[in-house]
Amino acid sequence: MGIIWTIIIVYMAGMIVIGFYAKTKIKDSTDYHLAGRRLGPIMLAGTLAATEIGGGSSVGVASKAYGEWGLSAGWYVVSAGVAIVLVSFVAPYMRKAMATTVPEIIGRRYGKSSQLIASVLSLIASSALTAVQITATASIVHVLTGFSLSWAIIISGTVVVFYTFLGGMWSVTLTDFVQFFIIVFGFAIAIPFAFSNAGGVEHVFNNLPKEQLGFTKIGWGTIIGFIVLYFMTFSTGQEAVQRYYSAKNEKTAVWGSVLCGLLMTVYAFIPALLGLIALSAFPNIDENNALATVSVELLPAAIAGILLSGVISATLSSASGNLLAVASVYIKDIHQEILNKKVSDQQELKASRLIILITGVLAIGISLFSQQIIPLLVFAFTIRSTGPFAAYLIGLVYEKVTRNAGLASIIIGSIVGVTWEIFGNPFGVMAVIVGSVASLITFLIVNKIELNRGKPIAPSAYSNSE
Repeated sequence: MGIIWTIIIVYMAGMIVIGFYAKTKIKDSTDYHLAGRRLGPIMLAGTLAATEIGGGSSVGVASKAYGEWGLSAGWYVVSAGVAIVLVSFVAPYMRKAMATTVPEIIGRRYGKSSQLIASVLSLIASSALTAVQITATASIVHVLTGFSLSWAIIISGTVVVFYTFLGGMWSVTLTDFVQFFIIVFGFAIAIPFAFSNAGGVEHVFNNLPKEQLGFTKIGWGTIIGFIVLYFMTFSTGQEAVQRYYSAKNEKTAVWGSVLCGLLMTVYAFIPALLGLIALSAFPNIDENNALATVSVELLPAAIAGILLSGVISATLSSASGNLLAVASVYIKDIHQEILNKKVSDQQELKASRLIILITGVLAIGISLFSQQIIPLLVFAFTIRSTGPFAAYLIGLVYEKVTRNAGLASIIIGSIVGVTWEIFGNPFGVMAVIVGSVASLITFLIVNKIELNRGKPIAPSAYSNSE
């Protein structure tokens, strides 16, 4: 066990070193928030993939493969890969807008009231998501080191806050790039060792219930539902959209997105296989412990350290992206636009770092208080996507929209989504989908009525672009 957490400590120290290096790249606020808009397709793909492959795509997939989904649990990540490829169709519009945040585009098109609501929703969601990922990281550190969960939360939160504080998007991008390949390498190298120590491939498969090997056991309805869910989340989530804004140009935004989708698809079934190995070798454990059990019981200590560093890196990369999202939205949308407090570039840089520090402390506090993962995750996805979904995407790709259409859709979509979540997702339909559909229908109806009445078309989404 000592070797495992020595590797993890070295890994965390490495992330801090990268943060110090990234700090040398920061000359102005554009460098801090958007990496100077200089990300190429490979860097963009790596940071997108690392951000979107979180604890659910590693620990979660292994546990679902151990449990009800079997091998088909890999479709959870494939669906996300397909969704990010679909986002590539709107990625050029995102990059063309030369924006920093999602609420910024909404403000350009629909006015400050819409921008304020979208900003508040984004701030709440991103803060909650930061707390979720800190909790997920800490749960692994807690098991491996024996530290109390509270101390593990404080340590994990401090590491991610520190390297994000130092280098902003450059730090996030560089650490994400390293982290993604640690994730893939750690999981891929674990497969042959785990199979071998569990009795071999043939023994493992013969020892499994046949239904666990069903490639589409999860069902096409669920697969399509995940694709829709992830498309909505990726196309409006600040931590993902901000990376498209950071691309070198519109072409890079497209190809970085496509490459990310391919990388995620290649990775998808690796944690599912580890879950099946756990089921074969340890049929009576809690399914949530499948990945950790395989790591500790079937892998050499060094390989286990790399694998679990990959899991930790997945959650930390998601936390860092959400931290930066909070800073960008507050500074760009609340401070400068809503409160109308203009600052110099260097003042903006200092304020952004201060916001990351404050948000990090808040997220650590939320994590210490709630120690919840799934409830907070679902809550955050619902409130950040349901309302702004239609207003943001239609506002990017279609010129003939009115201000009230955007405002009404944000309000109605948010209310419907949150209400549906409170009532426990009736009929098994996810709140984020119901809320987003309500947002879309409201937008189309109000927009049609207002255009027929001769209401003026909202300003272009590209009116402030360079």
